[in-house]
Amino acid sequence: MIVTFCGHGKYVYGEDVKSRLKTEVEKLINQGADLFYLGGYGRFDGLSAQVVTELKEKYSHIKRVLVIPYLNRDYYTKNYDETLYPPLENVPKRFCISKRNEWMVKNSDALVCFIENTFGGAYNTYKCAKRRKIKIINLREKEL
Repeated sequence: MIVTFCGHGKYVYGEDVKSRLKTEVEKLINQGADLFYLGGYGRFDGLSAQVVTELKEKYSHIKRVLVIPYLNRDYYTKNYDETLYPPLENVPKRFCISKRNEWMVKNSDALVCFIENTFGGAYNTYKCAKRRKIKIINLREKEL
């Protein structure tokens, strides 16, 4: 099972969100998740990478994949097992992140997210997951 993540980049996530994120990711691992697509941008992406890295100590078979939107940039890859570049060569630069996010959803079985606003890139990724009818776990306590 492949899992991807999305959330608001500038939102401040507390320990309660981290705890819920860890619980949900561990449940997914126990249901067969073993490949985690991570975006590497913003606070939720960082929190997700941190949680998956912590769980990798217990579940050594899982793989952390940084999915990059641009080829001509340097990325911090220490917390990932590999990087992946989806077919974005012909996508205008300003759309690369959103197209990368769509690719991640289209190639995943589940989305773990924290979506509070009904606008922006994270919300668009969430809507893509809803259209594709993949499993969605929104860590926000209230429904959108």
